[in-house]
Amino acid sequence: MAATLEVKFFNSFILRKTLNDTTNPAPAEWNGSRGDGTYPAITTNPDNERDWAIEESRIRGGYNNTYCGQGVRAFLVEDNPKASRRINSLIYSGIFNARTGINDTNVFPIGEDITKSVDPANGSIQKLYAEDTNLIIFQEKKVNRAPIDKDIIYTAEGTPNVTASNMVIGTVQAYVGNFGISKNPESFAVYGRRKYFTDKDRNAVMRLSQDGLTEISNYGMIDFFRDQFGTMGNGKLTGGWDIYNKQYVLSIQPDTSYVDYKTLSFDEQVQGWTSLYTYKPGMMLSLKNKFYTTGPSSTGVSDTGGLYQHYISTQPRCQFYGTQGDASIEFIFNPSVSVSKVFKTVNYEGSNGWEVDSFISDSTGIGSINTDFENYATTNTNDSVAFIRSYNEGSYDNFGNTFANLTTTPITANTTALIPPINHAGFDRKENKYVANLVNDSTAAPGEVVFGKQMTGIKGYFATVKVSTDTLTDPGGMKELFAVSSDFVESAY
Repeated sequence: MAATLEVKFFNSFILRKTLNDTTNPAPAEWNGSRGDGTYPAITTNPDNERDWAIEESRIRGGYNNTYCGQGVRAFLVEDNPKASRRINSLIYSGIFNARTGINDTNVFPIGEDITKSVDPANGSIQKLYAEDTNLIIFQEKKVNRAPIDKDIIYTAEGTPNVTASNMVIGTVQAYVGNFGISKNPESFAVYGRRKYFTDKDRNAVMRLSQDGLTEISNYGMIDFFRDQFGTMGNGKLTGGWDIYNKQYVLSIQPDTSYVDYKTLSFDEQVQGWTSLYTYKPGMMLSLKNKFYTTGPSSTGVSDTGGLYQHYISTQPRCQFYGTQGDASIEFIFNPSVSVSKVFKTVNYEGSNGWEVDSFISDSTGIGSINTDFENYATTNTNDSVAFIRSYNEGSYDNFGNTFANLTTTPITANTTALIPPINHAGFDRKENKYVANLVNDSTAAPGEVVFGKQMTGIKGYFATVKVSTDTLTDPGGMKELFAVSSDFVESAY
């Protein structure tokens, strides 16, 4: 008669095929511990002992042991096992003793107090970071620290004293400030004793250092992060430390597309956000003074592609993941704040290859009266200028040849350059400075008689300007922009 026996102890071994025979050194074939045909069958000579390995299932097994004994084992059988999910608690196991070889990292004795909880009102634990003898605990709404292998005892005056303790995790203390990491642990990055992360729910980017929590998103970027975090939903906030430039890089990714995202960097040297980038990283890491990111896959829509190294001197600049882009800078001209001005020119100091994409005045505002006798604007209007080409891009001669055509296909077999005299429809060079006149390109506003290209310059209190590198002048080469200025005259005060 058959019987069913409950096994209380087991110590199983797995026999594994590691190599094929020497005549056919192909990758290893593994048929597992099952013989049901779900794994490839071994077809080579099984007598070659070098082709086989044996694995013990127990963690305590020794290396190259010749025998295995059961020994004495004590165990508890829980008749009604129950599992609970505690989002605000920590649990720790036994230790690994390298000297004796005893590994208790898989042991969680239920008879001992091996849990430590934080305030559940501050949400779930999202990330743990060990620093020296402290454990930093990031919750959704709070950041805490707990000593490891020591405890904190407070005196009658409230002064903390650190003492030795047999406790693995000591007293949990919260950092000053109602900030956490929300549900974006991927935004965490560390350099030295500085930790960077985001709190999307509070529209904040944070730095944790020896002076506590600091809201670095307040450094000129309050409105930007408020608008970005407020509309991103359940997107990703990927953070990383750029060891090459010593910057914290944050990529705001509302969705999985490669269109709607913002990647920018924070520099401790200037205490501000220095640049926006055109790449969308999947992950970021620094290793041996080099900065790496994972780029898009071959389909171009996911962030699970290969590893990409930044700042390689032999590679074109502004090229990310094989796609060549351009560099751009956007700034504001606002001299004599209360004076209405007419901006006449734009000029810059730097290298050849910069163009002006836009030069737009401030808004005129919307009029409140619109009658037969008075014609007020009912929509916002702005003055703008025509596109200004770079020094090379706008070059042409008197025979109709342009620099753009020469860089693609020569006009004739004997023509490899423009024929002097050379003219410039954009930036010209004077006294080692690139200068250009502003040609108005605005549409007619209500009541305007003279407008657009009939006028020189644009009128307004201030102007927003965007300059970028062109696509013809040494693509991927270094471009320097030292200073940009504009000549203006007073229109009204």
